[in-house]
Amino acid sequence: MSAVATPPPDDPNQSVADSARRQARSTAEWLARGVDSWFGDRPFSDGGKVSEGELSLRLLKRQDDSLQHDLRFKARFRLPNLEENAYAFIGRDDQREVVSDKPSAFTNEQLLLKGNAQDRSFFAGVGVRLRDSVDLRLGLRGGFKPYAQARAAHQFWLSSRDLVELRETLFLTSGDRLGSTTALSYEHAVSSTLAWRWLNAATITQRSRKFEWSSSLGAYQSFGTERLLSVEGLVRGVQDSGVPVADYGLQLKWAQPVHRDWLIGEAIIGHFWPRPDALSERGRAWAVGASLRMKF
Repeated sequence: MSAVATPPPDDPNQSVADSARRQARSTAEWLARGVDSWFGDRPFSDGGKVSEGELSLRLLKRQDDSLQHDLRFKARFRLPNLEENAYAFIGRDDQREVVSDKPSAFTNEQLLLKGNAQDRSFFAGVGVRLRDSVDLRLGLRGGFKPYAQARAAHQFWLSSRDLVELRETLFLTSGDRLGSTTALSYEHAVSSTLAWRWLNAATITQRSRKFEWSSSLGAYQSFGTERLLSVEGLVRGVQDSGVPVADYGLQLKWAQPVHRDWLIGEAIIGHFWPRPDALSERGRAWAVGASLRMKF
């Protein structure tokens, strides 16, 4: 009889966390097997894999606004019945941010902005990797609305401490028609645990014909495995909106494991000065956020 390792009986929190993670992964693998069977008879065990799985719960509170909670997930599937460089993906997130491929630092949840619940939906699709830096994707988002993406990323090392990264995403939807998101970052390693980064991004579509832009400058101090303290200054706006800068602010963020190395807790506090339009005075607001991210 083979021995099976089990958590100590006097640690119910560990048992619940481990069980939830196993359930999330088994559900993702069950779904991956089903999707893989659409493309052929090769068994999923012959090279099939679930990667980049993540389930997150976030709480957000802005001054003079109600508490908001949000549940998101994503996973990537390696399917044996597709070609070796093809994959499938699935998740639930803000469909606008998924399609435009906005950098994670500028998503509503990271900027402590209250999003529209109607914008969060399920999405799924297939992708093909060309070389190491180009991805082509076809997907469906909420309401079976199709979209297409072509993504390219390039890194340029200026020195052993200085890295420039350029990312370009072209996307096509029935509403926006053709659009693009360009992201450019410069990162400097001060030491092995301290770095600072300047990140910029802009999105434009045929429908709006105006750039939505964001910029951040931050310092990031690592304290070991998944423990990170950051301070960031953030600025964003919309071209020809009548307000040169629609919002700017400062935020402090701390992230660390709360159970092993796959359940990550994160706390954010920020202070912002928004001005939604030219007829409004610039306001000010505190905001706090907390999240749990489970990797599986």
